[in-house]
Amino acid sequence: MTALFENISWAEIGQATLDTLAMLGGSMALTVVLGLPLGVILFLTGPGQMLQSRAANGALSLVINILRSVPFVILLIVMIPLTVALVGTSLGVAGAIPPLVVGAAPFFARLVETALREVDKGVIEASFAMGAKRRQVVLDALLPEAMPGLIAAATVTAIALVSYTAMAGVVGAGGLGDLAIRFGYQRFQTDVMVVTVVLLLVLVQALQMVGDAVVRRVSHR
Repeated sequence: MTALFENISWAEIGQATLDTLAMLGGSMALTVVLGLPLGVILFLTGPGQMLQSRAANGALSLVINILRSVPFVILLIVMIPLTVALVGTSLGVAGAIPPLVVGAAPFFARLVETALREVDKGVIEASFAMGAKRRQVVLDALLPEAMPGLIAAATVTAIALVSYTAMAGVVGAGGLGDLAIRFGYQRFQTDVMVVTVVLLLVLVQALQMVGDAVVRRVSHR
C-alpha cells in the first residue's frame, strides 16, 4: 500500500485541499453577492416584467454573454494585470479569486434569471393587488418563491467553481489543481494525480448532496 502512494505528501495534500476550499468559499460568496442582483435585474428588465427595458436588458445580456463565452483558462491569463491591481498578486488563493468570480458570476446570474422565470406570475400579481411596492414584491414574494431554484443554481455554480479552481492551478493559484499539474502531470507522479482527482470528486459529490438536501427542505416548507 505504501508503494502505491510513495510520492504522496499528505501535508501538501491537506494544504492543497484547504486552499481549494478557501478559493471555493471566497469566490462563491462574492459570486452570489454579484450574480444574484445581476440575475434579478436581468429578470426584471425582461419582456413583460415590472421594469421592462429592452436597452438595459440587451446591454446587460451582452456583457454577461461575452464573459460567459471566454474560456476560463484564457480569462485567468487576460485578468492577470487586473488581478494584481486588485489583490496585489496573481498567485495563490488571493490571486485566483478575482478571475473565479468574474468567470462564475455571469453563469450564476443566468441561472438566477431562469429560476425567477419559473415563479408563477400569479404570485407577483397577487402581491401588487395587496398594495405591495416593487421592492416588497421582489424581496417578500419573488425571491422566496424562487428559493428552491436559487439554491439549485448556487449548487450548480459551486460545482462549476470546483472545476475552475482546478484549472486555476495552471497559473499557480494553488489548491488541488496546482498540485495535480506540478506533480501529477509535470513530474508524472500518477499517485498524486489519482489522489487529487478523487478528492475533487468527493468535494463535488458532497456539494451536490448538501445542495439537494437544502432544496428538499426548502421545497417542503
